[in-house]
Order: sequence, then structure tokens, then C-alpha cells
Amino acid sequence: MLARIAGNKQLPADLRGGVVAIGNFDGVHRGHQAVLGRALEEAGKRGVPALVLTFEPHPRKFFRPQVPLFVLTPPAMKAHLLEELGFSAVVEQAFTAQFAAQSAEDFVAGILQENLGISHAVTGFNFHFGKDRQGGPAYLMNAGERHGFGVTLVDAFRDEGAQVISSSRIRELLAAGNVSEAAGLLGYRFTVQSEVIGGQQLGRTLGFPTANMCLPEDVELREGIYAVRFRRADGSLHDGVASFGRRPTVNVNGAPLLETFVFDFSGDLYGEVCDVSFFAYLRGEEKFDGLDALVAQMRRDEQEARAVLSGVRSLSALDAEISF
Repeated sequence: MLARIAGNKQLPADLRGGVVAIGNFDGVHRGHQAVLGRALEEAGKRGVPALVLTFEPHPRKFFRPQVPLFVLTPPAMKAHLLEELGFSAVVEQAFTAQFAAQSAEDFVAGILQENLGISHAVTGFNFHFGKDRQGGPAYLMNAGERHGFGVTLVDAFRDEGAQVISSSRIRELLAAGNVSEAAGLLGYRFTVQSEVIGGQQLGRTLGFPTANMCLPEDVELREGIYAVRFRRADGSLHDGVASFGRRPTVNVNGAPLLETFVFDFSGDLYGEVCDVSFFAYLRGEEKFDGLDALVAQMRRDEQEARAVLSGVRSLSALDAEISF
């Protein structure tokens, strides 16, 4: 089981001397997986643990707190993905004012060497660190020579259309509701995780009981109706159709809510922390003239979602774990 370790905590002795992938890795997308894969490969060659050093909150939230940032993988989801890839631990370094003020040399000597005792670092070609971005790839290579650890720099990873895969590009696709193309860049279906909460139970009255979840305020997924796969806390999977939005027919002023009608399921989900993976955008939210029109459309949405989900296949081993 992957260990989640705060950056100010002592690293267990059996994890010291490992190969460390360094970066924020928001989304753990295919570009990130190229870096992470090299770290796993190096660790396997050396017979040492493979770790990830990441930063929480995202540095952009620290430097530009006034600008909302759609975080693709909150810490728990990121840790789950890293565990599935094969890492032994993730070190979550708090990105504070004190940390941001550290020099590049303090980062190398204090964190990489003293705290982690690394034998090898793997990171992206454009990784910068230290106050005012003093440290860059050349600095890290030189520091490795001075401190006795190896360094591997991984070039930008491009998709089949020769475009660089980036978290910002994936955020834009999700904001447009293009979950299918986003999945191609992620290497797995975009997935959210939250506790199932009580609602108005209107869906139950209409014959479509839903598992309701509040998502973080920064989630900028396009509001609308989606074909989804629902994973319970016990690991069981169910197809479903989900509405993300403000329920204009019945609750115009409500906060966005994710409501999933789980197919062929009956039971109590309240209090369970569950996952919802998004497979296809079906339509936007609409305001209907009464509940009869709403129910008729919900029946059509269910049929379309069932058809979409009946023909899906796994994108990768990681997708199979998350979404299948």
C-alpha cells in the first residue's frame, strides 16, 4: 500500500535512497506518466523504492490565490493513481511562504538530500525550483554531480497530433464537456471522488433515485448530463447517468451538484465515499415545462447512457483500475 507522507515528517528508513519523481503531477496524465514511468524503470534497475515528491496546494494556488484553479486530482485521488502505477510512497510537500522562499540549494540539500536521501531524481525538462525559480534543469544536473545523485530529465510528451499534453489543456476540454478527448490525454476517464449525501429525494419520487455528491468549488466541468461509471467503496462497479449542475427545472438557485442515477441498483449509499468516472457528454442542462417532460427526457438519457457504456473498452491498465 502506498504511503502518504507529509513533507515535514521523517521518511522511514526503508524508503530512503530511492528514486524520486519530482513534480506537481496534477491529473497524472500521459505526459506525467512518461516521467513517472522513467522513475519506476530507474528504481527497478537499482532495486530501490520508487517515490514521488509533489506539492500541496498546487503552486499556482499559492502564487495566484485570486485566480481559481480547477484541480484535476486532489491529493487522495492523486495518491490512488500513483499507487496503481506502482509507487511505494508520495511525499506531499506543503507549498507555504517559507517553502517558496527557500533557495534552490536549500531545496536540494535540505529536502532531496537530508529529508529523502535520494539516489536518483527524475523530472520534466522544464522543472524549476527555489526562490524566484533559481533552480532549473542545468542546476539540478550540476547539483546531482555535487551531491552524488543521478538526474534524468524527460522531454515533453506529445499526443498523436504532436501537441504537448498538459494539465491546462485537459482542464479546457473538461470545461467544454469534452470528456472523451480529455480521457485520451489522461490515459483514463476523468474521475471524481466524494461522499454520497442526502438530497431532496425528488429523483426517488420520480423513479430515478440518485446518489448525490458535492464536488469542490474549483471543479469547472461543464454542467450537463453524462454517461458515467460509478464505483462504490467496496469496489463494485455500476453503469449510470449523471447530472452535474443546478437542476434548473426544480432548483434554479442551488449550488452545482453531481446526481448519479445508478443503473440496476437498490440500496443505501449515504455516507459512502464513491467514485464517478465520466465517459460521454450527452446534453446540456435544460429547464422543462413540468415534471412529466423531465421524466420523459430522463428515460431517454438512461437509454443513451446504457448504449454508450455497453460499447466502451479500457484505455489502459490504469483506466481499467479506475473506471472498469
